[in-house]
Amino acid sequence: MPYISTFDRNQMMMCSWDSFVDTESIARLIDAFVNSLDLTKYGVKEAAVEGRPSYDPKGMYKLYIYGSRKGIRSSRKLCESCKVNLEVKWMMGGVEPDFRTISDFRKDNIDSLKKIFQEFNRRISGAVEWGFTSIDGSKFLANNSKDNNFTKNKLDDRIKWLNAHADEYLRILKEMDEQEELEEVPENLTRETLEAKLKETQERLVRYEAYQKLMEDTGVSQLSLTDADARLMRNKNGFAVAYNPQTAVDSKTHLIRDFEMTNQVTDHGLLSPTMSRMREEEPDKILETVADKGYENAEDMIQCLENGIIPHVIMEDGKDGYELNVSYEEAEADIHSIKPEELRKSIHAGQIPEAYADVISDIRVEEVRRKVRGEEEKSENVKSIYGTPEEMSERAKEGYYVRDPERNLVYCPAGEILRQKCIKRNGNIRYANKNACKHCKNRNKCYKGKGEWKEIDFTKDNLEKPCKEWLKAEGKECNAPKHSAKGHYEKVKIVRFTLKPNREKMAMRMCLSEHPFGTIKRAMGATYFLLRGVQKVTGEFALFCLGYNIERAKNLLGFEKMMEIMTGV
Repeated sequence: MPYISTFDRNQMMMCSWDSFVDTESIARLIDAFVNSLDLTKYGVKEAAVEGRPSYDPKGMYKLYIYGSRKGIRSSRKLCESCKVNLEVKWMMGGVEPDFRTISDFRKDNIDSLKKIFQEFNRRISGAVEWGFTSIDGSKFLANNSKDNNFTKNKLDDRIKWLNAHADEYLRILKEMDEQEELEEVPENLTRETLEAKLKETQERLVRYEAYQKLMEDTGVSQLSLTDADARLMRNKNGFAVAYNPQTAVDSKTHLIRDFEMTNQVTDHGLLSPTMSRMREEEPDKILETVADKGYENAEDMIQCLENGIIPHVIMEDGKDGYELNVSYEEAEADIHSIKPEELRKSIHAGQIPEAYADVISDIRVEEVRRKVRGEEEKSENVKSIYGTPEEMSERAKEGYYVRDPERNLVYCPAGEILRQKCIKRNGNIRYANKNACKHCKNRNKCYKGKGEWKEIDFTKDNLEKPCKEWLKAEGKECNAPKHSAKGHYEKVKIVRFTLKPNREKMAMRMCLSEHPFGTIKRAMGATYFLLRGVQKVTGEFALFCLGYNIERAKNLLGFEKMMEIMTGV
């Protein structure tokens, strides 16, 4: 059976470069969109009059947007595409910039990419009908390995391990000095080897102690050496150093309306920041957003309501709504207005704004007793009750958990340091040290579970807690803690109300939020960042979102309609 015939490679052709590009190729949309932009508005410098001519910046933007959509991300691969990819050669006009030029241009103009993404959304906003938004976050790997990321607990363990090894090397060297003749000395235990290992251990110890001091001085919870802004986060594969970008996806079009780049480990408190810019662009409209249980944060939901945003956060089974409260402030508010200042006045005055009549109910003003600390009492709270860290550690060894509020850590009866793990919904601070508990010889004295570690909760007022199991094992009497922060109680007025999210909208969340992330990671191959730092990573993620939105808008509106929008014809 004969094969399909191929063309003669020596045959002469008379055709244009335009014929090599499909009539409805996404390259034509990207080309038309970038050509219509006034790049001076985004801070792109004009070409120098003197010297060697520079590459057209519009061509470079086309290259980046196209590469992001097709999964061609590295500067070297983009450089190769300029030589072998017909669509890229058509967009670039045949120029072939060096990979260093491509890389430098992205580095110098990274801030403009989010603005260009927002400009694309403004272009198509007149052709689509927006619905409510769905907010979700996803972990994208940072350009930073786990070995170059340190938490306070990790540094504590490393320093402890290095000190033990240094002591062991010194012990062996001392025995070698005291013994005149050694009968058999293994090759790996020669004096030269031991001295080299000791020197290396001491150098690492000095370096890690410097990291520890830096973290205590700056107050940061993590330290990343390669990408300073990246953080260790939990993902489906365990833990990885990553970023947590938040996307606001439209319910009707599945387009990404906006995003917020964060290095926050959890999603708590990110509803309002992600929706804030959209609210500014639509001041005459009440916005609605849905999110999963990870966004359950009372302060964040209240802030959304005050800014004209209705949060529909998925609730636990059996709950009908969220019980929220704010401070009472007497004021004459316009309940018919949707301006943020009037919405806030209404809620704090105990009145339901007309825009929230379907989601807020059972609003009332109540008087409650709350603990209040004055300035003198607040200053006393940051002081340790025993003085130095050594004194607090000695007190803990008597069978107590002693909290140091200034350094935000807890000393346990075994002499280990427990670091802050999280802040619970009720405001209590939870402390733990998984690795220390795992290797603790006295573990059974304070915790009887298997395969677990001890977690201890402190209020902001408590500075000491007895370890009942430890005191019982030692035959000591368990007394209530005597030390707590000073304060007095006052009667204050608060406004309580119930926020009832829309269950129908909450049920649509998963099919909205997960779709763009799945496309970006699977189809576009963007599971990690090449750049470092929040600022640069924001620009890189803007490329992902823009590439996704162009393809999505093309499928939604059709090629011809999109060309009309991009060209303004």
